[in-house]
Amino acid sequence: MTSLPPLIVPHRFNGPPRSGNGGWTAGALAATLPAQGLGTAVTVTLMQPPPLDVPMTVEPTAGGAVLNHVGRPVAEAVYADTRPTPVAPVSARFAADAEARFAGHRSHPFPTCYVCGPARRPGDGLRIFAGPLPDPARSGDDDARVASTWTPYESAVPVAWAALDCPGGWSSDLEGRPSVLGRMTAEVRSLPRTSERYVVVGEVRAIEGRRTWTASTLYGPNDEVVATAEHVWFTVDLSEFR
Repeated sequence: MTSLPPLIVPHRFNGPPRSGNGGWTAGALAATLPAQGLGTAVTVTLMQPPPLDVPMTVEPTAGGAVLNHVGRPVAEAVYADTRPTPVAPVSARFAADAEARFAGHRSHPFPTCYVCGPARRPGDGLRIFAGPLPDPARSGDDDARVASTWTPYESAVPVAWAALDCPGGWSSDLEGRPSVLGRMTAEVRSLPRTSERYVVVGEVRAIEGRRTWTASTLYGPNDEVVATAEHVWFTVDLSEFR
């Protein structure tokens, strides 16, 4: 198999200050697969923080592709065995109300994150601020969902993956358990349209040791599932990422 064109994560798409946003990087690798990662579920495992602004080789494999930098694997993409289970929808009104309660407004491990960083300007970062749902939207005391509205100003497979990334993380305790994305399975059914308002919903599904399992779903009009994802996060020492 021949190598595909190199993949570069521009600095604009950072997560932590010195590495790529996990969702954007995973989506960019998924987009190198046949059909460009649309309409089928793909699992991407991140093996090290994606470097910024450097060409990385993309090597096709029998089941997907591997992203390498200086001879070391950065991420691996494979077609998923199962489709992600969507998170239950929530109305745009409740999602917009939840944004004011976004925990990252109070304390954010990576305030310049492309997806959820409050330090990013409108039109530069996605500024998806997924906060806890208001009481009227809760189904019970154990409801662990967060939500936000989102109006894209650009649309591509990596951007859709990025939009599904951080809302999953913020459904967990990122203040008490700082974590980074380790694995993400996403199914982008259609690309979001620019200038249209969407709702992103995230929820935590399990916690064990250093690992946290979460999910997120991007909803369009009439609760149409545009894209959905499941994640595995790993707690980290923040000093190693700043």
